[in-house]
Amino acid sequence: MNVPVHRHAIRMLPDSTRVLARFFMPGKADRAASIIDKVAGFSEKEATRSLEDVLRRFAPRHRNISSLYESHYERIREMLGRGGSDTDGMSIDKKMLIGSYFTMEYSIESAAFFNPSIVIDPYQPDLPEGHTRVILSFRATGEGHLSSIVFRGGVLTDKNEIIIDSPGRLVDVAETVNRHTYDKADFLEKLSEMKISQEIAAEVLDSLGTSFKYGAMRDAIAELGDRSAMTHAYRKVVNAVEWLANSHYDVTFSRDTGLSERVIYPVSETESNGLEDARFVRFSDGDSVLYYATYTAYNGQTILPKLLVTEDFYQFKAVPLHGEMVQNKGMSLFPRKVNNRYAMIGRCDGVNLYILYSDDIHYWSEAIPLASPLYPWEIVQIGNSGSPIETSEGWLLVNHGVGPMRTYCLSALLLDLEDPSRIIGRLPEPLLFPDAEEREGYVPNVVYSCGSILHAGELVIPYAMADSASSFATIPLESLLAELKRSG
Repeated sequence: MNVPVHRHAIRMLPDSTRVLARFFMPGKADRAASIIDKVAGFSEKEATRSLEDVLRRFAPRHRNISSLYESHYERIREMLGRGGSDTDGMSIDKKMLIGSYFTMEYSIESAAFFNPSIVIDPYQPDLPEGHTRVILSFRATGEGHLSSIVFRGGVLTDKNEIIIDSPGRLVDVAETVNRHTYDKADFLEKLSEMKISQEIAAEVLDSLGTSFKYGAMRDAIAELGDRSAMTHAYRKVVNAVEWLANSHYDVTFSRDTGLSERVIYPVSETESNGLEDARFVRFSDGDSVLYYATYTAYNGQTILPKLLVTEDFYQFKAVPLHGEMVQNKGMSLFPRKVNNRYAMIGRCDGVNLYILYSDDIHYWSEAIPLASPLYPWEIVQIGNSGSPIETSEGWLLVNHGVGPMRTYCLSALLLDLEDPSRIIGRLPEPLLFPDAEEREGYVPNVVYSCGSILHAGELVIPYAMADSASSFATIPLESLLAELKRSG
């Protein structure tokens, strides 16, 4: 195949020093209560001395950790149902000290740093001609294979060398707020897609109006009474209602955080086992520009395809995707509407590629078959590796295929601009196949990407190596398009 692929020497590796402070529950309620009682029994002098020691050791590693200790104190107090006279006379030092016992450090990328995507940064300062600021997203995995979405900033030069900004020293946990207004009919429809009893769900939500807020939903569930007295089927529905409601939230980062310090960490039950493979795209709709990312929320048993929306990478809105065609992993939006409709590449059945269309970005029920596994290196399954890229010759889609020994490779298709369901060209061989270095790691024999861009006449592909680290490859666009057209 006459397509030159230049692998860059840069390696972006996991960094175990990047830690955040999260809530920690050491055992069951009686054990937690014992910890609180023991600290409450300290003298004021003893409590202050212990707190100062903790702050000396951990305050330099976190932004405003004393406030976090207070928050975790309030959280454990509410969990145990303690209040009033139990805490009225307790000093702030004792409260913060208690909070420190219910806090732990978590190294967000100690195990893996992989599956990158790349977009043009909305902020473009004065740079040399031909240079462009970019934002990279990664899937970062720590203890317990728990995945978060993290970011790095950088500059692509006019020669397509990548200069990555040094990561910030601190890692920031965003403020997360559930303030979504739910449409009752849509909410019930999503529960139906989740195979939840419609009859019981309608009964659970009966006291709510045609639209409702998160707090009203919580009040309605509280009025149902003790869950332990419910039947298994009823309790399952109540839990599903909470699960779905908690999957809608807003994330806000402080303006004094650097891009690399912002971590979208699992916050809801739907994400308890992580956020997987965000595919970011810069979406243009006339004069309006938004950044979308499709990703998968996972709780260890169930996947929930979701959508992130942001304008500035400080504030994000997370919502589930609805519709029978978005019940699987690995979807990516086109960067603009196609024939006045939203369009998305997906793998509805887990094996083949489809094009999805919708008049509403949140609801997807229409899918057209696009491509099935064809060549030996992709027989197991194929999937997209990021959003299609518009070129003068058609939509360029970087895709992956899975072959013998569960080896993941990257290749490409060229789709018609007006009718993307028509394939103009399809490479018969991979563009990137795991080489001797890339095949060794956390998950062997995998090269993978979640999004590429065009820059300085080349296709720029950030890609993961064996789910352990990430690098870049660049490919001359003219050569790639010529080969794709020949393959058609």
